[in-house]
Amino acid sequence: MNGIAFAEPFFLYLLIIVPAMIVFYILKQQKVTASVRMPGLQSFVEAGTTFRHYLRHILFALRVIAITLLIIVLARPQKTDRFQNMSTEGIDIMLVQDISGSMLSRDFKPDRIEAAKNIATEFISGRPYDRIGLVVFSGESFTQCPLTTDHAVLINLLREIQSGMIEDGTAIGMGLATAVNRIKDSPSKSKVIILLTDGVNNKGEIAPATAADIAKTFGIRVYTIGVGTQGMAPYPVQTPYGVQYQDMPVEIDEGILQQISQTTGGKYFRATDNDSLEKIYKEIDKLEKSKIDVRQFSKKEEKYLSPALIAFFMLVIEIIVRNTIFKNLT
Repeated sequence: MNGIAFAEPFFLYLLIIVPAMIVFYILKQQKVTASVRMPGLQSFVEAGTTFRHYLRHILFALRVIAITLLIIVLARPQKTDRFQNMSTEGIDIMLVQDISGSMLSRDFKPDRIEAAKNIATEFISGRPYDRIGLVVFSGESFTQCPLTTDHAVLINLLREIQSGMIEDGTAIGMGLATAVNRIKDSPSKSKVIILLTDGVNNKGEIAPATAADIAKTFGIRVYTIGVGTQGMAPYPVQTPYGVQYQDMPVEIDEGILQQISQTTGGKYFRATDNDSLEKIYKEIDKLEKSKIDVRQFSKKEEKYLSPALIAFFMLVIEIIVRNTIFKNLT
């Protein structure tokens, strides 16, 4: 944060001289004008008034500005740069995103995967002091972005994910295990995984319950989110005429998702539309807040040189002009 402060602010009281000078000058001009008003000579007085005669007031203006600036110089203006040194408790978060074909269902707008990406982006942007990473899974899993504080890079990589990047399926256990492997050695006091899926585990060599036990061993909390409306939803189906959407029953293994969260000390959520998913991320955001200790320090830089130079040049200009152009009027 930048600002201007004065090292010797009591000198600013001298600024009261400025309005006093102005009042004195006006009274003096009225007195001079009155002294030349003689009966029968008014036309001669007006005839002797030229444009240069009025410009003589510039000399007084230059002097007033110069004196004002000199008073400011005496007060020693300083520019203050304030910095904040923040130390956080250190929360590391791995986002685990399902990118299977069913995530293209249109019960969310525009579809499940895009809605999840948009809301996760807002979540990331609201946590500037945490390290966050991204794992994606379908029939298998991989790390899209390791833990990082460079959230711009993370968000870009999040936006790039799409269904079809890897073999289709729903390997919940593999996705969770990959995230655990990425975060388990973190020195952070708080380690969190947010796993989002819309299906039932049907692929992968590691069972979801086993992955949850491993997460518990390393003190990792897992928040699970099941996405999908209640009942039927328009699923993408490949037909001879291309991909078409057909209403199909929503199947989410809520039992295993609840088991994962209970085992690890997290919480299970069900999102049925964009609004409820957004509220879930906000609730998780409140549950996992960093503790920040802030220390402030500042650097001061003297800024009196500029007004001092301007005041000096104005005084020089006044002296030169007074003794040249306005020599006969002062």
